[in-house]
Amino acid sequence: MESFDAVQGIRAAELADHYGTPLYVYDGELLTGAVRSLAEALPPPVEIFYSLKANPNSSICSLLFAHGAHAEVSSLVELRTARTAGARPENIIFLGPGKTAEDIRACVQCRVYAIVCESWQELELIEATARQAGLRQRVLLRVNPSFGAAGSRLAMGGKPRQFGIDEEQLLGGKDRLSALTHATPVGVHVYLGTRILDAAAIVENTAQVLALAERVAAATGVEPEAVDIGGGLGVAYFDGERDLDLDALRAGLAPVVGDFARRHPRTRLLVESGRFLTARAGAYLVRVQYVKESRGTWFAVTDGGTHHHMAAVGVGSYARRNFPVAAVAAVAGSGAGPERPWHITGPLCTPDDTLARAVPLPDLAPGDVLAVLRSGAYGPTASPGLFLSHGFPAEVLVHEGRPLLVRDRDTADDLLRKQRHHQFVQ
Repeated sequence: MESFDAVQGIRAAELADHYGTPLYVYDGELLTGAVRSLAEALPPPVEIFYSLKANPNSSICSLLFAHGAHAEVSSLVELRTARTAGARPENIIFLGPGKTAEDIRACVQCRVYAIVCESWQELELIEATARQAGLRQRVLLRVNPSFGAAGSRLAMGGKPRQFGIDEEQLLGGKDRLSALTHATPVGVHVYLGTRILDAAAIVENTAQVLALAERVAAATGVEPEAVDIGGGLGVAYFDGERDLDLDALRAGLAPVVGDFARRHPRTRLLVESGRFLTARAGAYLVRVQYVKESRGTWFAVTDGGTHHHMAAVGVGSYARRNFPVAAVAAVAGSGAGPERPWHITGPLCTPDDTLARAVPLPDLAPGDVLAVLRSGAYGPTASPGLFLSHGFPAEVLVHEGRPLLVRDRDTADDLLRKQRHHQFVQ
């Protein structure tokens, strides 16, 4: 059984009592430590761009930006969040396969460093938008490479994809690129996969991306001002997994990046990271409402569930496995006796609302608080929080020993405010 007692000296049980449950709690020291450790593992000139999709809370973003991360955004709200949280336009990139004309206008007007272009039609729209604004807009050409990723739990390259321009098309696209006058291709973006835990695989993928960038430059004449090597750095969630070896990553990347940097000393190298920076810093606290035994299986029914933490269901995984779960606080009469397997479930009217299965825990009772650990990435905003109209939980960031409420819990009024009610009678 995992342990989770306190965050920077503040008892997790006190946070649950004061702010209520369900509750997300983030440890600011772990957030800043993740930025620092990753920066130390990446050889210069590689820069870290935080993927807001992992956790777009503006206070989380502000803390990461204050400690050296830049911003990778994929929507207008994420762009606004990044600016509010302190990211400078020259340190923002915008990507996504379905950008609207409004998205592109906002990027051009904001003067973001680069729009990551995912198709030829999008490139034409960027060109027209920049021309109309009388501005030039940098573009990173996202490549769907002919090769796949090593060590990825979800491979993004080497297959038909909605993401990027096929490598073969781009290598033959010199005339299309040279005709541009306001959209300025400055390099390539390649994202090969996600949740990679093997340092050697990341090194291999990086070497392939950098070689691809040079092939594109040779074929198209687009000399790389910047190369986005993607990211996909993983976090160990499940039994048998180990966190990424940063020492091995540092040792492996240094010669690969160093050789490229010597050939292209003015090229900006970008790496995207979301999960790696935030996952380990977060915990999802829930309170047991009922315990029951059903045909030999014990259930702890809690006030939280997959509507707040869809990642715990195993989205993106072929097999369902448990995130680490810890008993945070026990009421009188619980917490004793030998451990037994518990199914941790939520309030939704579906058997899929199961946060964890057969978790070894001591006796549980109503009022006990449990924590789903490593939950700082892809939590509330990647979950169906409006299912059964429960709404989203409160979120607390503990910074320098002080708990800060960084998101209010949804109320019934919040959830009903945007509805337009029309009364019908017989």
